[in-house]
Amino acid sequence: MDKHQAQLVRWVLVETSHPGNVGSAARALKTMGFKDLCLIDPKIKGIAQQPEAIALASGASDLLESAEELGSLDDAVQGCSLVLGLTSREREFGPPALAWESARELITQIVCNQGRVALVFGPERTGLENHHLSLCTHRVWLEANPDYPSLNLAQALMVCAYTLREALKELVSKDLAGNTELSNYADPAAVAAMLEHWRDGLEAIGYLDPANPKKLMPRLEALFARSRLRKEEIDLLRGIAKQMLLRK
Repeated sequence: MDKHQAQLVRWVLVETSHPGNVGSAARALKTMGFKDLCLIDPKIKGIAQQPEAIALASGASDLLESAEELGSLDDAVQGCSLVLGLTSREREFGPPALAWESARELITQIVCNQGRVALVFGPERTGLENHHLSLCTHRVWLEANPDYPSLNLAQALMVCAYTLREALKELVSKDLAGNTELSNYADPAAVAAMLEHWRDGLEAIGYLDPANPKKLMPRLEALFARSRLRKEEIDLLRGIAKQMLLRK
């Protein structure tokens, strides 16, 4: 794995509560050669500079200093054509589910074609919520003991970082480049913005009742997540929404 490959992978921690987990995550990432750590709305502002985080980073304080703290997951995944939400909890709706082994193959394909990838880890107590997963292209789980599949945040991140490093090292012997289709997928933030446009359009033509929306929008989110929309398809769907709004 070279440095450029590592820079194409973003590690996102959502609403983290414990500074020690941030420090342990930074240590795990630096050990495996990754650098891009992003913190979304942590429970403690400036969590990466807390004494416990610095202590458990154990020499990876440079990653803590460079970690980006953002208020929204939307901002963190912009420009990423593959966004993987790590959670073992099944959902009625949401993006397609993948085992980590299959997800890892997708990551290597995207990275080899110079695409950006984000791996998203949820809060320690609750994990990722449905609104987080709506910004992910896939829901990913780690194979574990079915009787006790629980990993803490830093452990899960370390497993992913180590196995991904091994997979990316093997790219040297494979020819995965040249698949421009992989790098032409729309990022989840663009899909989410398009869905909001569609919500407005569907309300405008009377198809969606805002007082009683039922499960229409979650079903559309799941549909478009399975479809893996391309950038030009987002423009097409926004054009349809625009026409719906003109009927208002």
